Amino acid sequence: MNERNPFWQLLLARMREFGREPEVLFWVFGFPILLAVGLGIAFRNKPAERVAVAVLISADSGALEKTLTECKDLDVSRVSEAEAAAQLRLGKVALVVVAGDPPEFRFDPTRPDSLYARQRVDDALQRAAGRADRFAPRETVVSEPGGRYIDFLIPGLLGMNIMSGGMWGVGYAIVDMRSRKLLKRLIATPMRRAHFLGALMTSRVLLVFAEMLLLLFFGWLVFDMVLQGSLAAVALLSTLGAFVFAGLGLLVGCRAKKVESVSGLMNLVMLPMFVFSGVFFSAERFPAAAQPFVQALPLTALNDALRAVILEGEGLSTQLSQIVILAAWGIVSFALAGRWFRWL
Repeated sequence: MNERNPFWQLLLARMREFGREPEVLFWVFGFPILLAVGLGIAFRNKPAERVAVAVLISADSGALEKTLTECKDLDVSRVSEAEAAAQLRLGKVALVVVAGDPPEFRFDPTRPDSLYARQRVDDALQRAAGRADRFAPRETVVSEPGGRYIDFLIPGLLGMNIMSGGMWGVGYAIVDMRSRKLLKRLIATPMRRAHFLGALMTSRVLLVFAEMLLLLFFGWLVFDMVLQGSLAAVALLSTLGAFVFAGLGLLVGCRAKKVESVSGLMNLVMLPMFVFSGVFFSAERFPAAAQPFVQALPLTALNDALRAVILEGEGLSTQLSQIVILAAWGIVSFALAGRWFRWL
């Protein structure tokens, strides 16, 4: 290795910059870990929550209230007419039950907890009225690594971090150097454009490997997460993702002169992917009409491929469609950025 080669000097300088900026190290390594801890605790395995149900006070509500109180998963309270309307509107209760023949249920059908409460209350009252179940089903509670929310979350956090690091680590860095006239000074050196862009790309890929290993190790150590597929396949997908989002970052920052401008552009590019690409919940929740747009996003392809390998043990050969989408985004981004890039 020629230590005086511009590429190696630029790469070394770039890596030193990361080490001298604690805030960068936090956002690259610390933030995903803290997010995983917070969401992992919030969605940890725990007993089913009791659903709040209100019984409207009346002369006939005593027997109804007693029946519902015997249900272990219902939190029953007695309320007046005014309190019932207010608590239902504010979401403090999922269902209001009014005694009568038949009883009246007041609830919001768009709330999942209200639908659940309606089903449980109806079941309890029907049994109290004499309905007999023809059989009692056997129940097997399943909660194991691979099917929990934290298992779904960590590949999404890895994809999100690859996107954010690529966009900010390349696009923002270029505009920052341009605004400080550093690119103007670099032009006067024997450095080629390939040396400069290659050093930025390589530094980003090196950090991706560190991010990937840290997140997967943390998931295994703290949440007993199991890597079902090949670590090499995850590394290759992460490298491809770093290539794609570094290209997008380069494209966004190829002509911008102010950091304020490139910050706005990057947020404009990343925000749809934060929302639609299945970082915190499945992208399949969006309507069918939106799916062509959702599935075409590079972060959606990366997250889907990472989850298939990490959670389902799939190989890269089964993820060719996702790889093609990522490669297309990367090639087009670099082609356009190379054509439009300017030093000043």
